[in-house]
Amino acid sequence: MARQSPSQRKSVGRVMHEYKHGELKSGRGGRAGKVKNPRQAIAIALHEAGASRYESKEENRRSYRRTKQKEAHGETAQQEAEGKSHVGARGRRESSRSMGGKNAKTTTRRGRRAAATRKRRSTARKSTSRRSSSHRRKSTARRRRAA
Repeated sequence: MARQSPSQRKSVGRVMHEYKHGELKSGRGGRAGKVKNPRQAIAIALHEAGASRYESKEENRRSYRRTKQKEAHGETAQQEAEGKSHVGARGRRESSRSMGGKNAKTTTRRGRRAAATRKRRSTARKSTSRRSSSHRRKSTARRRRAA
């Protein structure tokens, strides 16, 4: 078997973590139930990481790509159980360099979107606070005139 890349090892580790915690399921959509056999768990881990000896290169690439997509969207059993939105979240969002956090040199697409949303929300808050203060001034002036 060829040497695995760091991201493949990470995928294998995640699948084995799911197995240990009883979250790993077999069959299409997990309909066949929980995996109880450690050898089956290893086979699934290697398949998901695209590191299987018993599959063609194309098949390995396809399964690896599918796994990375699943991890990026937070659709793995581990992420769903632990409430994480994507790989690298570590409980928080955009905390690490790889996710475009505070100490990142370049931001990721997700980080840019989050920053834009934060900016939009803060400007919306400012405009509503301005509006409410001017509204208050007008209402107090009206009350004074009425009295």
